[in-house]
Amino acid sequence: MPVAIITGASKGLGRALAEALAARGWDLALDARGAGALKETAAALTEYGVRVEAVPGDVTDAAHRSWLLAAARELGGADLLVHNASALGAEPLVPLAGLPLEGLRRALEVNVVAALGLVQEALPLLRRSGSGAVVAVSSDAAAEAYGTWGGYGASKAALDQLAAVLGVEEPGLRVWAVDPGDMATDLYAAAVPDDDGPRPDPASVVPGFLRLLDERPASGRYRAPALLEGAR
Repeated sequence: MPVAIITGASKGLGRALAEALAARGWDLALDARGAGALKETAAALTEYGVRVEAVPGDVTDAAHRSWLLAAARELGGADLLVHNASALGAEPLVPLAGLPLEGLRRALEVNVVAALGLVQEALPLLRRSGSGAVVAVSSDAAAEAYGTWGGYGASKAALDQLAAVLGVEEPGLRVWAVDPGDMATDLYAAAVPDDDGPRPDPASVVPGFLRLLDERPASGRYRAPALLEGAR
């Protein structure tokens, strides 16, 4: 069975991706800060007949990252690493003039530093896989200038660059930064609590991510809406 590591997997896009992979027979090593929600997610996914290791904790904690990788090793290795865990920097979002520097540091630690830390630990397993892949969940805020999204967007732009360089340095892997587009998630609700307009369910963009795994295009940055057009 292939093995995937997914961070931020208790709800939203992380859970939707985990469910889609479980339905395909993937074993899963999952992480999230909320132990209760992660436990419930893991229990639901085992209904697909796969093995699920739930490791609650914070991805910025080096010991936690090591435990997550140990869980993957127990499952047999790692064929896919999905860095989905994210931090906004401020909740709700604020203009750069008022962005707390500690909040920006937190966004960078979660969205960039922890992502690299996980990759560094997972590389031996991903290289050994023969079809190893890394998915860095990005954002349109990494490429567009949206008011109040500056700190978060800067962290995601840094993540995009790490993914691009990793793709060059690790030609035997596939490294994809993926902008999932607009979604109805707790993260967005925390970012802009006054915006209650309808948004797509995270599960609606999952076929775009699955297309990457099926077709294995070159490492690079992709937008889920564009991938969905080809997945239909």
